[in-house]
Amino acid sequence: MLENIMLGLGVLWSLDSFIAILIGILCGIVIGSIPGLTADLAIILCLPITYTMEPTAAILMLLGLYCAGTYGGSITAILINTPGTPASAATILDGYPMTKNGQAYKALTIALYASVIGGLFSALLLLIAAPNIAKITQFFWPPEYFAIAIFGISIIAGVSNDNIIKGIIGGISGFFLSTIGMDNVSGAVRFAFGNKNLAGGIQLIVTLVGLFAISELLIKSDYNPKSDQARQQKLKIDHQKLTWSEFRRCLKTICVSSVIGSIVGATPGTGGGIAGFISYDQAKKTSKYKDNFGKGELEGIAASESANNATTGSTLIPTLTLGIPGDGCTAILMGALMLQGMVPGPSLFKDFGDIMYSIMLGLIVVNLMMFVVGKFFTRYYSNITRIPYELMSAIIIIYCVAGTFSSTTNTFNVLLAVCIGAMSYILRKLDFSVVPIILGVVLGPLAEDNFRRSMVLSDGSYTIFLTRPISLAFLIMAALSIIIFFINSYRAKTGRKCTESV
Repeated sequence: MLENIMLGLGVLWSLDSFIAILIGILCGIVIGSIPGLTADLAIILCLPITYTMEPTAAILMLLGLYCAGTYGGSITAILINTPGTPASAATILDGYPMTKNGQAYKALTIALYASVIGGLFSALLLLIAAPNIAKITQFFWPPEYFAIAIFGISIIAGVSNDNIIKGIIGGISGFFLSTIGMDNVSGAVRFAFGNKNLAGGIQLIVTLVGLFAISELLIKSDYNPKSDQARQQKLKIDHQKLTWSEFRRCLKTICVSSVIGSIVGATPGTGGGIAGFISYDQAKKTSKYKDNFGKGELEGIAASESANNATTGSTLIPTLTLGIPGDGCTAILMGALMLQGMVPGPSLFKDFGDIMYSIMLGLIVVNLMMFVVGKFFTRYYSNITRIPYELMSAIIIIYCVAGTFSSTTNTFNVLLAVCIGAMSYILRKLDFSVVPIILGVVLGPLAEDNFRRSMVLSDGSYTIFLTRPISLAFLIMAALSIIIFFINSYRAKTGRKCTESV
């Protein structure tokens, strides 16, 4: 492992990598702090920039966007009671009350410290756990790959806005999009409907831009500057510093929440929002100052921010080793790796070991640089919240068109991205989640290709998936994840009915 770390440091140690990380962090903080513009969107907008970059620098820039975007959501959560990203939803419970109490600077400071510590913990966990898991997965055959894909698709239950039927429809839609174009096994062209532009399939960047960026612009089309709370308020950040005793009081909460966030993040289909609320609840139950939670308690902010940032590294564990995205953001990162010619899964560490170690070590550098940047800019954060959305939306449109066109220099792809975006907008209005769709797009080919290869190996017998222990284990876990989802949904509905009857 030490030898691999040295190789990774050799690849990482370049000016391009550090500049890429810095750009990612700066853009991630700005975009993450603007309500409605998530880290997912930031990564998609910057994907076209990575085409001509070295793989390490490209992925590290995207990881900078991911980590800083997650942290940036705490800024507006604390200052204007509106989380910039869903991951910071629990931060508003104590962050905004501290702002009203004249302690905004102190709240922003503990959010930065907790975010960095949580991110560093998960980055170290990734560095230790991912290579060891990858060693085991090198012995996987097509049946195991297929079972892993099915397990990955089963997490649709957890990212379907509490509606498994809509999640399944979204997943099937994504799977269908992945089958358009030339078949990888037979070479036949499928579902192109005589259009030569579809014969090569739909580019991943086109799907991502349409599903996330363009649909987000359409969702925000009714934006009214006069009702924008951030534009109306003239916030002034005090300079009341966080004392050592206050930080030491939060340290235990930060450590516990970092562990909770890492565990939740490594569980596919969860994410920072869930981790934040679980850690907040745990901190409230165990704190000596539980009565102050919700009124402006530092431990509440520390719990939420350390947990949601601890997911940034741990979500990459199943993504890199098994090819199963931990959340929507890592599903996009998985697509970014594929655009660089690196297919996430068991063979990734074997084929690109030096690059993988440089990326995992780079994640540690990302969090350290985020601390330096955050420490310097904390006093200026109130200005970020007043960036006109009209300006940001215009920039996003330009990036969407330019990025989509640059992938194949074909205007058809731009029109296709707009069509996908319009359909995504309609689905989101109908309360569909777009994450199952992207899961279907990314995992569909993995499931289809390895299913057909397994059938060749077994002479058409389905028992090959049941007679191999690892394959059977993943299929059982997939079934259990869906069953547990239905049980929890039933209990939740039953509980609501009991409450309404009372």
